[in-house]
Amino acid sequence: MSTLSDLLAENTGLPGEAADHLQTVVAEWQLLADLSFADFLLWVPVAQDLQPEGGDFVCVAHARPTTAPTAHPEDVVGARFTVEEHPQLARAMREKRICREEDPHWYRDLPMRREAVPVTFGGQVVAALSRETNLAAPRVPSPLEIAYLGSAGDLCQMIVDGTFPSRGNETDTHTSPRVGDGLIRLDPSGTVVFASPNGLSAYHRMGHESDLVGTRLAPLTRSLIRDPFDATEVSHRIIEALDGKPSSRTEADSRRGAVVLFRALPLRPAGQAAGALVLVRDVTEVKRRDRALLSKDATIREIHHRVKNNLQTVAALLRLQSRRTSSEEARLALAESVRRVTSIALVHEALSISVDERVDLDSLLDNVLPMVGEVATAESQVSLSREGSFGVVVAEIATPLVMVLAELVQNAVEHAFPNGRSGKVELIVERSARWLDVLIRDNGRGLPSGFSLERSDGLGLQIVRTLVESELRGSLSLRKVRADAGTSRQAGTEAALRIPLSRRL
Repeated sequence: MSTLSDLLAENTGLPGEAADHLQTVVAEWQLLADLSFADFLLWVPVAQDLQPEGGDFVCVAHARPTTAPTAHPEDVVGARFTVEEHPQLARAMREKRICREEDPHWYRDLPMRREAVPVTFGGQVVAALSRETNLAAPRVPSPLEIAYLGSAGDLCQMIVDGTFPSRGNETDTHTSPRVGDGLIRLDPSGTVVFASPNGLSAYHRMGHESDLVGTRLAPLTRSLIRDPFDATEVSHRIIEALDGKPSSRTEADSRRGAVVLFRALPLRPAGQAAGALVLVRDVTEVKRRDRALLSKDATIREIHHRVKNNLQTVAALLRLQSRRTSSEEARLALAESVRRVTSIALVHEALSISVDERVDLDSLLDNVLPMVGEVATAESQVSLSREGSFGVVVAEIATPLVMVLAELVQNAVEHAFPNGRSGKVELIVERSARWLDVLIRDNGRGLPSGFSLERSDGLGLQIVRTLVESELRGSLSLRKVRADAGTSRQAGTEAALRIPLSRRL
């Protein structure tokens, strides 16, 4: 089964940021499916350069509701429709509005209602959602169904506006309360206009005995939570949602001992304040298991912290040995070892404060690369710069990738500018849904005649080749660059590194 990243890379030419936004939509859309009592399918137009005939849409993801029968018992991911077969998709993307079929659509003997919702990112429509409702089982309108469908309509309009989902809270979606756990709808003033049975039960366990409808939720919630700081935090999140600000998951203990998860979502279709949704979940019974998992996570972070301390001790010992060595060649070798050990220590330091074994590579390299420059440019003036963003990567590839980049930059600084020559080394980064491409470019003297990466016996390049092939499963090439009079490009060397990301992030 191909992943969403694979399908986007194979069928579209979307830039990395747009592909990341679609990943965020998919992370949030179970909420939409449950509120709509409908299946949601994510469709992207096939890029003209990848499919010359064009005009087709391919389904790259599918969510089924937990609140109603599915409209698609079979797997739809990978299916392709033409514009004629699903005209609402192209129409919704073209007109930038939600489009609905006039009559029910029959699909494999099942009547369904289809709507197309354009997905906007950065002011541009990049994909479309189809909301497909199974009409075979008749539904009787109820206050719950009306509240759910109204909330789903507001969120779908916010997808058209490009204001939902918001970036930055992706890690919350897997542990946040869901629609079936408990849902409360607030009007723009913060007054409860609807509470699902599970939402009402959660507040009963917190100590509120009467109905919720008609109450101001923020002050009520504050009065039920035991810890004053948590009480202020939860009520503040609810108020922020009413003001249109997205919020992350929050956990609090009630005065009666119940542990409840909260998440508040702003509702602002077409930019108009329409209140907020508050999702709640009673997690009292599973809290003990959560604490066990948190304990394990803390243990892993402590291990990373101790490994970092041990590596720093090793680096200090190597520095002491370097000062007592009379051989210049030995001192340089020890200095390079200190730099390599310190690079690994910085990765473990980042992991020691990470809660999900992921590393922000940009901030990490901003610490590593200046250290490389200090080691290699004692007698020369070489500037280091970075263009583009590495983003966040998993721990599995963080250490080998940092090592490879440090070695390539060190190699460029050390060999491209001999005898105190000045120059510059640039890191040019381009990240897509599937690949991380890094170009290390210098304007130095270039590769020596007859150079071969495979036959090079330098320790740094041997380390790089081993890590790229065995740990990163990527590719590396080195080439000499000639000055181009027609452009600003100068002579020097380029190292091109490509690493697959789609199956590891």
